[in-house]
Amino acid sequence: MSKGIYVATIEPNSGKSVVVLGLMRMLLGKTAKVGYFRPIIEDTKNGEPDNHINTVVSYFELDINYKKTFAYKRSEVLELYNKGKSGDVIDHVIKRYKYLEERFDIVLVEGTDFSHENSSLELDINMLISKNLGLPVIIVSRGDGLNVSEIADNVQIAHDTFKEEVDVLSIMTNKVKPEDTSKLKALLQTRITSGTDITVIPKVKSLASPTIKEIVKKLEGNILFGEDLINNQSENFSVGAMQLRNYLTHLKENALVITPGDRADIILGALQANISKNYPKISGIVLTGGLIPEDPILKLIEGLSSVVPIISVKQGTFAVTNIIGKIRSKIYAENTEKIETSIATFEKHVDTDKLSDDLITFQSDIFTPRMFQYNLLQRALSNKKHIVLPEGTDERVLRAAARLIDAQVVDLTLIGDESIIKEQIEKLDIPLDTTHINIVSPLKSPHFEDYANTFYELRKHKNVNLDMAKDAMADVSYFATMMIYKGHADGMVSGAVHTTAHTLRPALQFIKTKPGVNIVSSVFFMCLEDRVSVFGDCAINPNPNAEQLAEIAISSAKTARDFGIEPKVAMLSYSSGASGKGEDVDKVRKATEIAKAQEPELKIEGPIQYDAAVDMRIGKSKLPNSEVAGQASVLIFPDLNTGNNTYKAVQRETGALAIGPMLQGLNKPVNDLSRGCTADDIYSTVIITAIQAQDL
Repeated sequence: MSKGIYVATIEPNSGKSVVVLGLMRMLLGKTAKVGYFRPIIEDTKNGEPDNHINTVVSYFELDINYKKTFAYKRSEVLELYNKGKSGDVIDHVIKRYKYLEERFDIVLVEGTDFSHENSSLELDINMLISKNLGLPVIIVSRGDGLNVSEIADNVQIAHDTFKEEVDVLSIMTNKVKPEDTSKLKALLQTRITSGTDITVIPKVKSLASPTIKEIVKKLEGNILFGEDLINNQSENFSVGAMQLRNYLTHLKENALVITPGDRADIILGALQANISKNYPKISGIVLTGGLIPEDPILKLIEGLSSVVPIISVKQGTFAVTNIIGKIRSKIYAENTEKIETSIATFEKHVDTDKLSDDLITFQSDIFTPRMFQYNLLQRALSNKKHIVLPEGTDERVLRAAARLIDAQVVDLTLIGDESIIKEQIEKLDIPLDTTHINIVSPLKSPHFEDYANTFYELRKHKNVNLDMAKDAMADVSYFATMMIYKGHADGMVSGAVHTTAHTLRPALQFIKTKPGVNIVSSVFFMCLEDRVSVFGDCAINPNPNAEQLAEIAISSAKTARDFGIEPKVAMLSYSSGASGKGEDVDKVRKATEIAKAQEPELKIEGPIQYDAAVDMRIGKSKLPNSEVAGQASVLIFPDLNTGNNTYKAVQRETGALAIGPMLQGLNKPVNDLSRGCTADDIYSTVIITAIQAQDL
C-alpha cells in the first residue's frame, strides 16, 4: 500500500478542496492515523495560518503540529528557484514529507493552488514533487465555463502530461454542468484508456457561493448586525436602487442585497421580506458608500428578533457589485455546512471502495535520484560511522568534509599536516570548523609505531622489514587503511589525488577480501533523471573472464538490493539473446549461465544489448519473454574499457550523478575516487562508505 497520495490540479478554482475533504474522510474511515501535508503554501498576511491546512486539521481534529504540515511558502520557493537551488527545494520537501510518513499510516498531500500567473512552473513543481515522493496522483480539473469537448481536451492533456512522469491513480473533473456529466464521463472513458479511474463531479451551487464572511473580508467591511450568521451563503446578489415595491419582485433565494446606506426603505423592506412566508430568504445586506442608517432606523433593527448580517463598506454601489461578482468562494474551517456538503458531494460521485482498493494495491516503480540520495542520508544518520580521508589537503575533499560535518552524518578524520590543512581552509574560505574533525599527520600520530609494527607482522612473510613498514606507514593511504584494520576508523575514501592502485594496494595487502570472494570489483550508482541504475565493473578489472564476470554480477546484484534497488541484471554485450557469435559474446553467455546456476532466484539476462536492457519497447521486441529486458536496474559490462567509457558518456551527456565507484568484496569498506571527481562525488561516496560499514 502507498504511504501517501498526492492531489494535484492544473488550474485555479478547480474545486480541489472538495476532493481533499472527501479523501480525508475516506482515509480516516480506513485508518485512524492520517497525516496531511502541503509542500508549498501561499504567503499569508500577519502570520495567519494557511486556510487549507487550518480547515482540514481543525475539522478532522488531526493530531499534527501546524509547522510540520508544510515545507515552504510560495515566496521562499521562488527565491530558491531564482538562485538556481531548485534541488534544495525538492530535498527539503522530501525530508518534511518523510517525517510525517514515519508517524502516520498514510499522508494526504495537497499540491499548489495555481493562484498566480506562473502556472507552468507550478505544474512542473507539482509533478516533480509527486514524482520524488513516489506517490500516486489524483488530478483535479474544472469543467465550468467550457463545453464537453473542451473539457475533455483539457483533461486528456492533463492526464497525458502527468502520466509521462508519475502514476495517475484517478482524474476527477469538478464543477461540470449536471446535464453534461454522463456525456463527459463517456467521452473521457473512450479517450483515456490507461486504466486511470475517471470521475465527473457536477457543479454544486452552494459550494460556489461566497459567504458573508468572505464578502466582508474582500470589501474590508464593518459588521453592524448579524455577526453570528456570517457563514450565510450568497447564491446571487441584486442592487436595491429602485422603489421598494419594485425591488421586492427581484429578490431571490439566499440573495445578497446591495444598497446605499441611506436607503432605509430598502433595508427595512428586505428584512421584512426575509421573515415573510411570501418572499424568499436573503443572505445579508451590504450598505455602500460608507453610509449608516440614522439612529431611529438602527434602533428599529436592533429590536428585531432575527437579523441577517448587515455590513457597511466604504466603496460605492457600482464598485461593490463588481468586486462581489469576482469573489471566488473558498472553504474554511468555520463553515461546517460547506465542508459537509463537500464531503457528501465527493462520496456521492466517487467510487470510494474502488479508490481505496486501488490505493491499497498500488506499487510505484518510480525511484528517483533524490529519493535514493535521501534514503542514503537517512541510513547513514541512523548509525553514524567514522570515515578517514587520506587526501586532507585537497580542496574538493575539504569542501565535501564541510558538508558532511554540517549534516552531522559521519565522524571524519583528515590525514595530512594540520597547519597546511588549516591554511587551506582559511585561504579557500571553506566553512569547515576543525574542532569537529580529527586531523592526523602519520609521523606525528601516537599510533605510528604500533601501526608500523602491525604492518611488519602482517607482511614479514613477504620480506618486509621494520624500516620498510615505517616507510609504508608514512604514506597516507597505508596509514588510513591501517586505521580501518585496527578499528580506529570504519571506512576510507581516497583517489581524488592518488591512483586506483595506490588506494587499493594496502587494502588488498591486509584488509583482504571477504570469505568466498575471489575478486574485488566496483559499481557506480548512476542517478539518472527518473531512476537509479547500478553499473559494474567500471573501475577495477580490465578484462574479467566468465567466472569473474559472473561473480561481479552476483556482487553487484547484492549491492543493489542492499541499497534498496530491486536487482534486474543485464549482462551487456554487442548482441541480444542467441543471435550473436564470437569469443566476447560467448564469454558473456557463459557468465550468465554461471550466475544463474549460483543464484537461481536472481533475475538476470544475457547477453543483451544496452538499448534492449533499458528501453521497454526495444527490450520486448528482442526478448519478449524476459523479466529483465527494458527494465534492467543492474548493468554489467563485459570489460573495463566498455564500462568506464559508458559510465562517463552517460554521466556527461545526460547530466546524471555518478556515485562511486563503490568497491565490493573487501572485508572493510575502502572506496576509490576518480581523479576528476567533484566535492559532490566525494560527499556521496563517503555516505555510501558509511552505509557499507554499518553492515560489518
